[in-house]
Amino acid sequence: METREMTCIICPMGCALRVTRDGDTITVTGNTCKRGEKYGIQEMTMPMRTVTTSVTCRGGDRPLVSVKTKDQVPKEKIAEVLEACREASVQAPVRVGDVILADAAGAGSDVVATCNADAV
Repeated sequence: METREMTCIICPMGCALRVTRDGDTITVTGNTCKRGEKYGIQEMTMPMRTVTTSVTCRGGDRPLVSVKTKDQVPKEKIAEVLEACREASVQAPVRVGDVILADAAGAGSDVVATCNADAV
């Protein structure tokens, strides 16, 4: 049996969760809503995160463009996504929502721009 205590980050309530795995059975206590239960189960089985960083912008009014993964990616893929972003660059102009890297590092999510960069 494995037990983890964590704070739910899904809503502002910040419930103190206790997640217990006993074989194939996972029990979540301390949550005040179903979203907390879902979060606890996901954290125990396959933690996911949104990655935010920046990418070099060529020919733009700023040297970097802020980006994030469109969807959450497996926690163990974060380093690979960050490395792909570090190696990438984008040519201005860039608009919020533009796909900068499709399926970044094979993690199952595109990396999209979160700011605009105009060409100079």
